[in-house]
Amino acid sequence: MANPVLLLHGFTGSVASTWQPTGIIDLLREGGREVIAWDLPGHGSAPKHHDPAGYADMEAKLVERLSDEVGGQAVDGVGFSMGSRTLLAMAAMAPERFGRLVVSGVGRNLFSQDLEQAERIARGVAGEAAADDVHAQTFARYAAEPDQDGQALAAFMRRKHAPLGPEQFTRITHPVRVVLGNEDFAGPANPLLEALSDASYTELRGCDHFATPKNFGFIDAVMEHLEVF
Repeated sequence: MANPVLLLHGFTGSVASTWQPTGIIDLLREGGREVIAWDLPGHGSAPKHHDPAGYADMEAKLVERLSDEVGGQAVDGVGFSMGSRTLLAMAAMAPERFGRLVVSGVGRNLFSQDLEQAERIARGVAGEAAADDVHAQTFARYAAEPDQDGQALAAFMRRKHAPLGPEQFTRITHPVRVVLGNEDFAGPANPLLEALSDASYTELRGCDHFATPKNFGFIDAVMEHLEVF
């Protein structure tokens, strides 16, 4: 039996805004896959906390939730941006729970923590972005969607992240496809490709960060790597 597929969206996203419009859920199901698509804590229909402590140990809790939903069966995973980082952290915590992985919208950014920029984005989603901070203003627009809560998203951004460094990457031996637009601020992809023991790469020409989930090249890479026919 083919593995179910776990879909994890990015920061300020949701299942409804990231995965449903592209038809990828239907394509996976038509290919015989069960799809598990969650709104991450603080996003969409998920519980929203205004205190960063409310998001403590998020990745470990998601691993537990996965066990509750599929028992001992392994899953394949697809992530975008923050969802990709979350997916990699989960795979490092519980390698036996995962099969093939597709991570998109991540690369060099996983290896450098810019706390100042993170705080600017947190202020942005809370409605406090400086007028000339284009990056924060972009996230602020997504945070203004009807199913989002800017204060919850700010708290999510300020939470303590699960570690993702050399120790974790050595535990990720799964086949991983990295998908990144050549205009994505998260790039280049090289540091991530070098850190993973079994990685392949798809570059999306002319694609920026936020356009990635809707790019046909991304969808094709998912179907190819997960061997959905």
